[in-house]
Amino acid sequence: MSYAAFKVMHWATGIENCVAGFITHSSADAAPKLPPLQTDEFESEWTARKETGPIPNLVVTAGNILEVYVVRVQEEDNRSSRSSTEAKRGGVMAGLSGASLELVCSYKLHGNVETMAVLSMGGGDGSRKRDSIILAFQDAKISVLEFDDSIHGLCISSMHCFEGPEWHYLKRGRESFARGPIVKVDPQGRCGGVLVYDLQMIILKSAQAGYGFAGDDEASGSGSTISARVESSYVISLRDLDMKHVKDFIFVHGYIEPVMVILHERELTWAGRVSWKHHTCMVSALSISTTLKQHPLIWSAVNLPHDAYKLLAVPSPIGGVLVIGSNTIHYHSQSVSCVLALNNFAVPLDSSQDIPRSSFNVELDAANATWLLHDVAILSTKTGELLLLTLVYDGRVVQRLELSKSKASVLTSGITTIGNSFFFLGSRLGDSLLVQYTCGMGTSTTTSGHVKEEVGDIETDAPSVKRLRRSPSDPLQDIVGGEELSLYGSAPNNSESVQKIFSFTVRDSLINVGPLKDFSYGLRLNADPNATGIAKQSNYELVCCSGHGKNGALCVLQQSIRPEMITEVELPGCKGIWTVYHKNTRGHNSDSSKMVSEDDEYHAYLIISLESRTMVLETADLLGEVTETVEYYVLGSTVTAGNLFGRRRVVQIFARGARVLDGSYMTQDISLGSPNPGSSSGSDNLTVSSASIADPYVLLRMSDGSIQLLIGDPSTCTVSVTVPAVFESLKESISACTLYHDKGPEPWLRKTSTDAWLSTGIGEAIDGADGAPSDQGDIYCLVCYESGTLEIFEVPSFKCVFSVDKFVSGKTHLVDTVIGEPSKDPHVSRNKNSDEMAGKVKKENVLNMKVVELAMQRWLGQHTRPFLFGILTDGTVFCYHAFLYEGSENSLKTEEATSLQNSVSLSSISTSRLRNLRFVRVPLESYTREETSGLSTCQRITIFKNVGGYQGLFVSGSRPAWFMICRERLRVHPQLCDGSIVAFTVLHNVNCNHGLIYVTSQGFLKICQLPSVSSYDNYWPVQKIPLKATPHQVTYFAEKNLYPLIVSIPVVKPLNQVLSSLVDQEGGHQIDHDGLSPDELHRTYTVDEFEVRIMEPEKSGGPWQTKVTIPMQSCESALTVRMVTLFNTTTKENETLLAIGTAYVQGEDVAARGRVLLFSIGRNTDNPQNLVSEVYSKELKGAISALASLQGHLLIASGPKIILHKWTGTELNGVAFFDAPLYVVSLNIVKNFILLGDIHKSIYFLSWKEQGAQLNLLAKDFGNLDCFATEFLIDGTTLSLVVSDDQKNVQIFYYAPKMSESWKGHKLLSRAEFHVGAHVTKFLRLQMLPTSSDRTTAAPSSDKTNRFALLFGTLDGSIGCIAPLDELTFRRLQTLQRKLIDAVPHVAGLNPRAFRQFHSNGKAHRPGPENIVDCELLCHYEMLQLEEQLDVAHQIGTTREQILSNLNDLSLGTSFL
Repeated sequence: MSYAAFKVMHWATGIENCVAGFITHSSADAAPKLPPLQTDEFESEWTARKETGPIPNLVVTAGNILEVYVVRVQEEDNRSSRSSTEAKRGGVMAGLSGASLELVCSYKLHGNVETMAVLSMGGGDGSRKRDSIILAFQDAKISVLEFDDSIHGLCISSMHCFEGPEWHYLKRGRESFARGPIVKVDPQGRCGGVLVYDLQMIILKSAQAGYGFAGDDEASGSGSTISARVESSYVISLRDLDMKHVKDFIFVHGYIEPVMVILHERELTWAGRVSWKHHTCMVSALSISTTLKQHPLIWSAVNLPHDAYKLLAVPSPIGGVLVIGSNTIHYHSQSVSCVLALNNFAVPLDSSQDIPRSSFNVELDAANATWLLHDVAILSTKTGELLLLTLVYDGRVVQRLELSKSKASVLTSGITTIGNSFFFLGSRLGDSLLVQYTCGMGTSTTTSGHVKEEVGDIETDAPSVKRLRRSPSDPLQDIVGGEELSLYGSAPNNSESVQKIFSFTVRDSLINVGPLKDFSYGLRLNADPNATGIAKQSNYELVCCSGHGKNGALCVLQQSIRPEMITEVELPGCKGIWTVYHKNTRGHNSDSSKMVSEDDEYHAYLIISLESRTMVLETADLLGEVTETVEYYVLGSTVTAGNLFGRRRVVQIFARGARVLDGSYMTQDISLGSPNPGSSSGSDNLTVSSASIADPYVLLRMSDGSIQLLIGDPSTCTVSVTVPAVFESLKESISACTLYHDKGPEPWLRKTSTDAWLSTGIGEAIDGADGAPSDQGDIYCLVCYESGTLEIFEVPSFKCVFSVDKFVSGKTHLVDTVIGEPSKDPHVSRNKNSDEMAGKVKKENVLNMKVVELAMQRWLGQHTRPFLFGILTDGTVFCYHAFLYEGSENSLKTEEATSLQNSVSLSSISTSRLRNLRFVRVPLESYTREETSGLSTCQRITIFKNVGGYQGLFVSGSRPAWFMICRERLRVHPQLCDGSIVAFTVLHNVNCNHGLIYVTSQGFLKICQLPSVSSYDNYWPVQKIPLKATPHQVTYFAEKNLYPLIVSIPVVKPLNQVLSSLVDQEGGHQIDHDGLSPDELHRTYTVDEFEVRIMEPEKSGGPWQTKVTIPMQSCESALTVRMVTLFNTTTKENETLLAIGTAYVQGEDVAARGRVLLFSIGRNTDNPQNLVSEVYSKELKGAISALASLQGHLLIASGPKIILHKWTGTELNGVAFFDAPLYVVSLNIVKNFILLGDIHKSIYFLSWKEQGAQLNLLAKDFGNLDCFATEFLIDGTTLSLVVSDDQKNVQIFYYAPKMSESWKGHKLLSRAEFHVGAHVTKFLRLQMLPTSSDRTTAAPSSDKTNRFALLFGTLDGSIGCIAPLDELTFRRLQTLQRKLIDAVPHVAGLNPRAFRQFHSNGKAHRPGPENIVDCELLCHYEMLQLEEQLDVAHQIGTTREQILSNLNDLSLGTSFL
């Protein structure tokens, strides 16, 4: 293996930065104004409630992922019957029954976002201006992004880079810096500041355009919006201002010019000197004049404690700044200051002072904070508690600070307020939460600052959420009773104090599976032992240790969905299946009061189309065949079946005709074979090849590419055949067509029409002749011609309302041709010339490229937008998402020009076109397209409205996949377990609740349900099992399907207990308590207690059970747990044992010791006590940091040694040893080779020789490297060594003693190096699967079969793999990669090549070869237009098919789960 591919399969989920701002809309745009609640019992206690104002967007980053969300609010309405099906989370609060996050856009960047801020234009509520996002990247790159409505995405407005030779002087000779750039913004948006290289401040001056009258006038025009922009930037050196160690900075409120307050330390101190030198920090306020580039000091404050680390700007009208330290909070403004001590470690500057203390002890290091009101801030501590800090003020003078406890919640990495009713807790260690809060005033005679002790935390798990429902009986009773998340913070001291009462309720959560510390690969519960090939892979799942502390959890991840089977029958030769409803005549239902809602109605019949006949089954309690007794067409196969007339009739379409049935009785029979008998005899073989049903229309595509339409008459429940006039004299045939029913009281496409203002209030005018009720919505017909043009028609008038040329080529945006392409797209002009140049070679393989299937659907929900899907002849699936763009008025000019060519009169254009409709293409990375063999006529797309509570569509074929729509984003989950799937449909009846039926190509019909324990709103389906403790390492015992894992639980202990355990027992020293007073000895201290839990997956898919717990001794940390196979030298048999390595952590005065423990996992599982029994335990010098079994021996890393032991059945006897340099992080074994990773000295490659009983060092890497994880990579007969390090790199080494540069074989040589951008904590070696290209070669070479890839997990929550490539594929993909660096516009202007360079953090490093291709960049190839794909392939001397086939093989070969 000289070459490899790097591929991310599950992107980062741990949220690092979160900010709120008006990105996609301005604060003046439609804000959800809520009516105040009617007067009821609430009003007495809760004063007039503030309305939910305009709600800004939420922007989050996780690793290199940037996502923009919009908060969707559901108002409480009395007609709650409609929403009762989906119970909203968290009850009703402040007139809102629910709120959720909906994705606007998501990007993968070629760089990790260090910090992020929102540049606003100021102007307060009702401003028409929008905000921009400022992103900062290592070392000093800054990108400013704004939202562009015309492409429904972010685009760059400016880029600022302070790297490279001309800015080298900013570093002042240093190479490594403690942290990346920090960006903060002036609250009024006049400028921003970025701190780079520890002491250089970059000032970004924002453009002041749009502040004059002309600007406001311009912004009020229909389409144009102004976003905040950065005009210029300059650098201030803080060193020249005599600042040495800057800790934080911020812009404060209430000054005419921007004022920046900087927190810096004058001279450093450290723990050993704190008692002498403790108040070393100070704040300095600089007034920033961006025009004069001057920054005078206007005020400063000295003698702040050394542990101050964060500044928080107090909003107007108070102003000033809060300085947060571990033990104190200080308030400073130009005129006044005050302080609050948080615990006993807070020391005054001199002993004479007395500082006000809070009523409880808390430590605030690593806290995050945001403002709920202008005088109340919420702080999230390192233990996940939420605290409320109230500023008690008079005018602009702050008198004192008050701190009070609130709820416990998730451990946060950031917290931001969204509007005036929500805040968001972003977390790297747990699920991130969207929380709604309200603040009411209550009168209470309790003592000031008193907090009620309550139950129920803000957590993500369901039970506490259920507790948060408010009962409307007596709100205050509720609060005292502890049902509400409430809090009292008191006002100035009058006895009857007015209190602010806060209530919180969790509204939404974003799943996070990070940080992945370790994982293991085990069998799923519903695994199929007989599966082979790629289907076998969906037998496995990944069990991951993720989270920390109370957010600790086991995450069970599966790349593919494996439905839970209810029953299966053999059914060969099936072509399609459909389920239909049958409503009895309305008369029967009218008397029964319980009308079933549409979603809950059971299906009546299952129609199965075989090759030459059709079967009909009843879907009552039992599936019984009723083919003989019903009047369905059963003598041939069926094309499609569905319901018409509000489910009162069933329509069945077959090759030569159609039937309309009422239940089992036929009411109408239509033959479609030859529409006009006088025509030529050739029309006899005209048959229906596909059909689409949208009540009351059925669209048929005939075998010659013409179209017929069946129009239903709801009054008589009959249908009639017509050929729409548009299609009567067609020049070219139609390759695919479908009907789209724009349902709902407000049809979405109506809004995109130019006369949208007409259609809002008037339902009747639009419905015209059909007389259908107005909330039925509109029906459109989508048609794709052989040439690749897509047109959308209104039904039944068949006016063309939207058309796109070359839909086949997969443009990134679809715009109505009448409007013309947006001129700012640079690709348009380039394509024109490249088409002529490219010659005839490429034209050939494009001619037969056409769309074979179309589907368009808008799923249920208040703000949903339609998706458009298309499948091409080569199996490519396109997905587009519609959006609304109200262009400016100047688009009329292009209309006049094109109207002559299109020979459409201008009047008709302006009236009926959906001019504001646009589509943006959605990338489908996780979908592997199938290689189609010949033209398959069967429909592959099946839309489902509710399968297990999810909605989306299912694509059948040889690579079946689920496309689920969650928060307006597409989640693609493949289904591998049955190989190719021929047909799919939904089934909802008594025994199968919201389930599904599918038929495999082997001829089995399976009735299944979606596993309900997994959540599918993630890159992979995931099930989280909360542990309420930190998991560290997990291993898998396959024989019993058990998972032993190490967990640590924080336990609070009194100090004297902790101290006594730190004594060296052997020395017998008595501990001196001289320095400690008695009350200090009873203070508590938190220590981690370790245990090994053996967990078993629950058969029913419920919470996992802990079978047995093995506790560690006090002060003992379990470091490693492994299942090892040892050769028992007395019985001459192999034994599988559980080995645990531990270490005693007793401070620096006690020599390190550790224990190695061996347990046998018993045969009898009836008695859990006897499940494990200890067979051996021994104390060794040094920590036991890694264990492995090597050819029946046990290899133990104890401290800086590794020792190989024999197992006699009762004893471990050392037989060989090797001195490792410092501390072994990981051990890997293949045959008799050992790979050892050291904490600081890189990797060592050893071999074990049985005859001499010796461990030999073969070679090592001579560089310094802080290893995180190591593993062997096997490609055929070559062995490589892979290591990941603390700088987020991965390196591949190889052992080549014959090469001169290896220093006679002592040195490992570099084969490849790569920057992953995340800390890789674990590699797992898995055999790659054979792919189609391998099977075609006549003689399968042994290299292909013995080929392994490495699956890895990272601390960001991402999972990926490193897979070996053969040289030809590698060279092809590497050339493509170099092309794509220039061919693709990269988000935020980042360079992928720079991102993937090895990061050495200033240490000397000799660059190695770049023998890894980056699939994150290669996946952009499939998103290029068809013409560009062919162009790029032509330039690098290959073909599009070849490239796509290579990428396909790679994703198939690595679909391990």
